[in-house]
Amino acid sequence: MSSPPVHPKEGSLPPGGMVRCDESVTSPWRRLDVELDAWRAAGRQADLWWRDDDACRDSPQLSRLVAIAGETNTPVALAVIPALAEPSLVDALAKADVVTVVQHGYAHRNHAPLGARNWELGNHRPLHRSMAELEEGRISLERCFGRRFAPLLVPPWNRIDPAIVEQLPQRGFRGLSTFGPRAQATPVPGLVQCNTHVDPIAWRRDRAFIGVDAAIDRLVLNLAARRGGTVDPSEPTGLLTHHLDFPAAAWDFLADLLAHTRRHVAATWIDVHTAFGGVTSVRSA
Repeated sequence: MSSPPVHPKEGSLPPGGMVRCDESVTSPWRRLDVELDAWRAAGRQADLWWRDDDACRDSPQLSRLVAIAGETNTPVALAVIPALAEPSLVDALAKADVVTVVQHGYAHRNHAPLGARNWELGNHRPLHRSMAELEEGRISLERCFGRRFAPLLVPPWNRIDPAIVEQLPQRGFRGLSTFGPRAQATPVPGLVQCNTHVDPIAWRRDRAFIGVDAAIDRLVLNLAARRGGTVDPSEPTGLLTHHLDFPAAAWDFLADLLAHTRRHVAATWIDVHTAFGGVTSVRSA
């Protein structure tokens, strides 16, 4: 595994505290440090959280994910597909204290017509059927994982119909997570939304790793937007991973990113309960 460069001296911001993308900031890790230095200079903490999708069984990839999270003491929200969850997953997570289980749709099955974008939680089926499946999935995960489970919904393909969102609190869900800056923290009463913003996989390029430069640029872009107020500054920056689809270079980047940000005093990795403002501690019926 390649290691990122040693963390530079903090507080080395250009005059006026502005981040300048010039020839003096060429390393992607240096660009990240400059942005984090700007947060520190402003007296603010850059909070980040980590979500990993598509879990359903134990696997070497899952073991690697849990090991990296444990070694770096970084909390991870593991989005589990209820209809596909196997007993081996329960066993694999039994002692993984850094992992919180959240719900990834119901079966991760596309119900959209041929030629349309993939949707499990769209308007292509009767609403009552989708809601019944989601509630069934929530109850199943809560029974399997107990207090390790948080009643948060992660829609497959990060898409969900507004009519489904409206009914989520009635079905015992306290949070929603998709992709991209949120429009509002509470889309409906009783439901908090906290999204992810950085995905290091190029899904249309054979699921290749986008590269360290591109991945860091996406992270810095969100952090800078939060700092500047062009997106909700209170929404933690979310990293999205897919352990079953990660190539070797993406694993290296993940480990390097967690280690590097851990060394900067302005960066903090928070757990899913903190990211969602504590609402996940409210137990569903």
